[in-house]
Amino acid sequence: MTTKIAIFGVGLIGGSLALCFKGKEGLTVVGHAHRPESAIKYVSRGVVDEATLSLEEAALGADYIFLCVPVGMIEDYLQQLSRLPLKPGCIITDVGSTKASIAACAASLDLPGVHFIGGHPMAGSERSGVEAASSLLFENAYYVLTPPPGVPEEAYHALESLLLHTRAHIVRLDPERHDEIVGAISHLPHIIAVALVNQIHAYHDSDSLYSTLAAGGFRDITRIASSDPIIWRDILLNNRSVMLRLLKDWSDEVSSFIHLLEQGDGAGIESAFHEANEFRSQLPERRKGMIVPLFDLHIDVPDHPGIIGRITTELGDQGINLSNVQIIESREDVPGIMRLSFRQEHDMERAKVVLQQNDYTVYV
Repeated sequence: MTTKIAIFGVGLIGGSLALCFKGKEGLTVVGHAHRPESAIKYVSRGVVDEATLSLEEAALGADYIFLCVPVGMIEDYLQQLSRLPLKPGCIITDVGSTKASIAACAASLDLPGVHFIGGHPMAGSERSGVEAASSLLFENAYYVLTPPPGVPEEAYHALESLLLHTRAHIVRLDPERHDEIVGAISHLPHIIAVALVNQIHAYHDSDSLYSTLAAGGFRDITRIASSDPIIWRDILLNNRSVMLRLLKDWSDEVSSFIHLLEQGDGAGIESAFHEANEFRSQLPERRKGMIVPLFDLHIDVPDHPGIIGRITTELGDQGINLSNVQIIESREDVPGIMRLSFRQEHDMERAKVVLQQNDYTVYV
């Protein structure tokens, strides 16, 4: 007996889920597309078994429905699905990074015999679209499931069992607790990064040296300010009440630093940095999460003609893929004069060995 999995939104996340399921015994993956050319692309790239332009055709008879569309569209899809005669026992899940508002919407709809279980795979990529989809995207990442009260345990365990194909670590949370935690570790940093970049932008308007000297470390620590504005508008509005509380707490933290500086309290500043260093050192390294990790190496090289070509050739000869090479001009808080970027951790680790064997000083 074949299990039908319907994917709505066959992009980076939806496409990667499809690749995790496709080809597994007893599973058929159907992708929903809005344009004929997209449907052809999904099938020709081997991401799904079938693709259709019809929402009804994708959903009807499905055992599992994955809503991999932007957060702002998930509730609309739930409403459309509630008007269809879905297969009894069908499990609907989503991949949105906010959960409470979506769970409330699902609870308000008439979905007889159908179970909604919120989901959030905490993995991503600097790239987007189905072209960036990979069956390895979720490996060793956390995949949060937020079943509402009343969902049968057998339904939850069925979804959990299916998601084992992603090789992710499944975590069970209440929707509200999820939104609090993810709001603090992902949504708040995005707001801070955007606010900081806009603050420097305002200074830049009267002195262009701000942008000139803001290369290197500043660009690195604020890279998430370049995230998609529409997606983040929807995420923040969906998690608005949580974000307002978190921003109040952040304002208190900033106020405490203002007080330390006003008082000239060197010991207090030192203590704050020591506390942050101690906690940050306990955080797991290289674990996939909401904010995509950087796989960068920095190296010291002499300013000689052909040095970039020599290094890239040495790595290319070993079959190591580089995604970017950058010469650093502003080196405050940035070790090394050249930055080499990789899409995969194993490429970075192999490159480190090759470069060290060739007597380059390498910083991770």
